[in-house]
Amino acid sequence: MAEEKFVFDSLQDCETIKDFLKALIDGFEKHSIDLSTNGNEIHLEPHGLLNFTVKAKKKGTENKLSIKVEWKESSSVQASESAFLKVR
Repeated sequence: MAEEKFVFDSLQDCETIKDFLKALIDGFEKHSIDLSTNGNEIHLEPHGLLNFTVKAKKKGTENKLSIKVEWKESSSVQASESAFLKVR
């Protein structure tokens, strides 16, 4: 199977990023996420159990927050008993 990639990198304000994250939430609820920009597009169908990783880093004036969600098309992975994340 051919690999499909989608990359979008830009400078945005908090409100725009909030709207993007809300659209992702809607996509997870519908099990359907479509991303497109400049003729590049990809369709994803998240379902079942997904690997979820959050990383945060501060170094001087630089801050970084990374969120990664991964899954396989047919996954039978069991949930981790200690998997708990609190975001305030």
